[in-house]
Formats: sequence, structure tokens, C-alpha cells
Amino acid sequence: MLRISNKLAIALREVELNFIRAQGAGGQNVNKLATAAHLRFDIRASSLPEIYKERLLAFKDQRISRDGVVVIKAQRYRSQEKNRDDALARLADLLRKATQTRKKRKATKPSRAAQRRRLEGKIKRGRQKDLRRKPEV
Repeated sequence: MLRISNKLAIALREVELNFIRAQGAGGQNVNKLATAAHLRFDIRASSLPEIYKERLLAFKDQRISRDGVVVIKAQRYRSQEKNRDDALARLADLLRKATQTRKKRKATKPSRAAQRRRLEGKIKRGRQKDLRRKPEV
């Protein structure tokens, strides 16, 4: 089980994990071993509550495809286990973002004093600019 929060967890069978060869420098290791983790998680087919599915699909995240599949490639480390744990941790972080609700913004109005200060500042700047003009003859 991949624990997202106290009340939410997903089964690891819903996550497809493959190991591929990592890119970049790494000497002989990079050419022989498949250490990079390639994680796929289908949002629509998952057991997540509908509200979280909708939030995830609404995210503007390059890791989420048009088909609603989260694709994460983890290749920071030189071992399969660490890359697997890294990929699962990044998936959990993404799912945690979907569970958080943003605080509603309360519409506010500037106070009369703030409005007055703003207008006085505009008048003062206008006068300064008037003083920079050439005198009229």
C-alpha cells in the first residue's frame, strides 16, 4: 500500500513499475543494468475518490498525459530500490497535492484611509512630473 494521507492509500497493484536503462553518465553500470524506474499510474482506472481524480486530471502537469496516466521516470540513484522508492514518493507527493483544498479568498475592499493615501500619492507624483516640464512662456 502506498500511503497518501491518514485516510487515503492506494494499492501497489494499481501502479505499473518497469525498470529501464538510465540515461547519462555512469560508466559500465549504465550500459549493463536497468536501474531507472519507469512508473505509470492510470488515474481513471484507480481506486481514488472521484473528486481527487477530477483534481488530478485538471492539473497542468507535464507528468500527466492526455489519457489521464501519470508517467514518472526516476533515475537519480544507481540502484533499482532507491529509484523505485523515489518514483513512488514523487507519485505520493503528486496525489497529496490533489487532496489539499485551497482556502477560499474573501473579497475585501481597501479602507477609506488607504484609498485617500493612494490618491494623495498619485497627486504628489503628478506634481513632481509637472515640475519637470519646461516653463510655459
